[in-house]
Amino acid sequence: MKHDRLYAAFLIYFNRDQDYFECHEVMEELWLQLDKNPLYKGLLQVAVGLYHFRNGNVTGGQKMMESAVRRLRPYPPDSLGINLGKLLRETEQYAAALASYNDSPFSYYDLEIEIQDVHLLELVEKTAAEITPNIPQRRGPQRGAKHELRMQGKLK
Repeated sequence: MKHDRLYAAFLIYFNRDQDYFECHEVMEELWLQLDKNPLYKGLLQVAVGLYHFRNGNVTGGQKMMESAVRRLRPYPPDSLGINLGKLLRETEQYAAALASYNDSPFSYYDLEIEIQDVHLLELVEKTAAEITPNIPQRRGPQRGAKHELRMQGKLK
């Protein structure tokens, strides 16, 4: 299976950088290109859920994680070259923990998407060398230089 560079960028921002805002930016672009595929929307929502919770929005994090679970559940556990089954279980656990956060608060923690497909892993490794982490990470919806370059077709 040939994977899109935007998908590779999403995985880099998710795993390497934990930059969930940028994850949203690249995955939304891919999701729109793919006729709003619900599997990609589910991955996008995991990133947005982490973004919200890390920024103190427990309710927003919970809603996104619960929605992500509903979207990801119908797909095979090895979809898109990743261990989707593991990500789904971890997202379910996160959603449940957020649902009971007021009674049992816990510290924020990141998730990792395990890449299983060797070709996807090669693409991610190659693409990672071309993506500089955003330091500091953006915390709001302003558009950055990377987005502008991407929109001009100068950054894939």
